[in-house]
Amino acid sequence: SVTGLWLFKRSHDDLGTNWSVSLEVRENHKLITQGVYSKIRHPMYASLFLYSAAQLFLLSNWIVGPGGIIMFALLYFGRVPSEEKMMLETFGEEYKIYASKTKRLIPHVW
Repeated sequence: SVTGLWLFKRSHDDLGTNWSVSLEVRENHKLITQGVYSKIRHPMYASLFLYSAAQLFLLSNWIVGPGGIIMFALLYFGRVPSEEKMMLETFGEEYKIYASKTKRLIPHVW
């Protein structure tokens, strides 16, 4: 989806040099709370959710259609708890406050 592409690019732009494929905190790592991160904590995962939801609705194949959303769910629920724990250990109270003001994937909902 176009929204998913925009959200993916915007989240990369907002993260800048803080982005990493692996779960790691780099030297001079900062907690990003502006841009799309001011509304949701995991905009890249939200973009993947949008891609996989589009796949579900656009592909009529009963295996391939839901395959993306199943893989997304496995990725999301397998990785996000570790990611949030790492952020809490690194940024402490600052992350707690940020998490209390934002939702994980869908602004004002979840």
